[in-house]
Amino acid sequence: MKKKLIAGNWKMNGGLVANEALVKALLAGLGTPTCDVAIAVPAPYFAQIQSLVSGAEIALASQDVSSYASGAYTGEVSAGMLKEFGVRYTLVGHSERRQYHAETDAVVAEKARQALAAGITPIVCVGETLQEREAGQTEAVVKRQLAAVIHVNGHCISEIVVAYEPVWAIGTGRTASPDQAQQVHAVLRAQLAAATPHADRVRVLYGGSMNAANAVELLAQPDIDGGLVGGASLKSEDFLRIIAAAS
Repeated sequence: MKKKLIAGNWKMNGGLVANEALVKALLAGLGTPTCDVAIAVPAPYFAQIQSLVSGAEIALASQDVSSYASGAYTGEVSAGMLKEFGVRYTLVGHSERRQYHAETDAVVAEKARQALAAGITPIVCVGETLQEREAGQTEAVVKRQLAAVIHVNGHCISEIVVAYEPVWAIGTGRTASPDQAQQVHAVLRAQLAAATPHADRVRVLYGGSMNAANAVELLAQPDIDGGLVGGASLKSEDFLRIIAAAS
């Protein structure tokens, strides 16, 4: 049985003093979790967090990666650079990147390819807007988004992590019900099973306002293998409770 994964996404939050306090509080309360734990931090803090979690049960993750390996791409950070800081996971295609930076399915697929080539596990984010859900397009949207990644990375698709994050539930306080989340996770699981005989290796996370109050019920669903946690990952007590729920 594969371990669950709880990944915290700090988004554009943090500071040297606050980061140290948060990570030390996490380490103090973590113990020996039976799930995997990662934190996706802003790029300027990689060196600080790498030092703080060295030898600990917390993996360092990036919130993004360039679709290019190197070159004249000002402001971009390549997978090779992430690897030098011990980054183990990287988010690709987070809804905020798709919305605010116009990232297409093709760009997301290439970012996943760059991560895999560097030995970094991409956490591929998929999800529908409220308008798409109300139009009955949820399944079509998430399958299209994942299909692009499978098309480019089919030979090693079992090495990715998928995160279902309904856009309407991110940072809104609204959460997909356990049944709603499970339905979409089952769709993604079937799509992965059609793409690789090793689909059982792929963890499918739920990411949409997961918090200490709803984590137990969400994580009890048969096809939910963990969580991509936003705001709650900035509060050590809440994040530790989610980790405990996954353990």
